[in-house]
Amino acid sequence: MWEPRTIGLIGGVLVLLGAATAVVHVLSRRDDTGLDTALIETFRLRVRAWWVLCTVLAAAFLLGQMVTMIMFGLISFWALREFITLTPTRPGDHRTLFWVFFLLTPLQFVLVGMGNYGLFSIVIPVYGFLFVPARIAMAGDYKRFLERTAKIQAGLLICVYCLSHAPALLTLNLPTDGWGPRARLLFFFILMVQLSDALQYAWAQIPSKHVIVPSINPNKTWEGLLGGTASVTLLGSMLWWATPFHGANWWMAGVMSTVIALMGFAGSITLSAIKRDRGVKDYGTLVEGHGGVLDRIDSTCFAAPVFFHLTRLWLGA
Repeated sequence: MWEPRTIGLIGGVLVLLGAATAVVHVLSRRDDTGLDTALIETFRLRVRAWWVLCTVLAAAFLLGQMVTMIMFGLISFWALREFITLTPTRPGDHRTLFWVFFLLTPLQFVLVGMGNYGLFSIVIPVYGFLFVPARIAMAGDYKRFLERTAKIQAGLLICVYCLSHAPALLTLNLPTDGWGPRARLLFFFILMVQLSDALQYAWAQIPSKHVIVPSINPNKTWEGLLGGTASVTLLGSMLWWATPFHGANWWMAGVMSTVIALMGFAGSITLSAIKRDRGVKDYGTLVEGHGGVLDRIDSTCFAAPVFFHLTRLWLGA
């Protein structure tokens, strides 16, 4: 199960997290660094969140594919709950939401776990999207019908359908089969998403910056997007040995990392727009310093389906 490459990748990440923890500890105890204390605190909270994420992922990988699917299913369920809670619902929506939470959501991850691409790729965007408006209409409540329907469909698409493509990477038929390479591919994807978020944030701190959409997210700058994407592309290329794109196709790992960074940015800015529309700062308070679960996986939700389909196309899996 644990090949040298898998151990090397996870071990390298743990070493980096250990070094980051040490740096934060030193900076937080010194008053003469000249750095913004709020920035140091943000970095400390991010490192803590990464420790939690890596620990959960490592535990899931160790226990196998089924546990990993269950873990992502629970994350998806909680993220959808945060999304739906953000906007008020009417009594006519409640039975529809029951089926969305307790049938469509678990069914999606069961189909993903079975590796049934023909079904998990269409159940929600076809049957789920037809079921939601029909079931709401059956309740006889037509007030703000389109708004209510669209909200539930958007939550189902982003929090369940899109996120389910991350564990779906474990079902791909890779050139070198087995649990190790598949787990490493998923770990590589999650790692690139997290590095992209961190590096885009770091590059956005430079003095001369140009905010992309000030009304939605003042922390998203062109310097952050371009610098973070370039950095992630370089790091992804250096980690080609940990992916199915190894060999003569080292550059493909870099291309995939670029895609992850760009789609992660798209997810972050889109979910920020939804929060601004609802007049809130975070989707929840579950993760200290990072709001809710959806605040931490917004980039993953948008990057997962694109990365999955490009990988599947490239490898013919």
